[in-house]
Amino acid sequence: MNTTTSVLAALALAALAHLPARADDHGRAIVLPPAYVQECGACHAPYPPGLLPNESWQRLMANLPTHFGTDASLDAPTQKALSTWLTATAGSGKRARVAPPEDRITRGDWFIREHREVPKAAWTRASIKSAANCGACHDGAAQGMYDEDSVHIPR
Repeated sequence: MNTTTSVLAALALAALAHLPARADDHGRAIVLPPAYVQECGACHAPYPPGLLPNESWQRLMANLPTHFGTDASLDAPTQKALSTWLTATAGSGKRARVAPPEDRITRGDWFIREHREVPKAAWTRASIKSAANCGACHDGAAQGMYDEDSVHIPR
């Protein structure tokens, strides 16, 4: 990554960190901590914490060295701060009533139900890669917007 790209990426992450775009289980907007956007958003969409129950976030944060086959380790203060925030803002509503298999958001019942119309072959397209790549189809995923009316499934 060149210097210009790095600067633009840092500015984009800083801007995202101040958006109260994601809603909790009760429809209230929440602000994503900059460390969450920076650390977790570096590899995937910084998922709304309400998509998983407290127990899932605890397991995920306790196993960062083997996070879905990747070492996502954090320094101790950052890990503690993010763990505290994630468990405090974890889901408790219908989406997060039960932890999905392997704590994977994409294996949760609500996720499967919401994406039932997406052809199975779409998930393996080079432009999408996997169900975890929310931004491939949801233009506003980075801002926590997953409105059905703004979905564009790439070819």
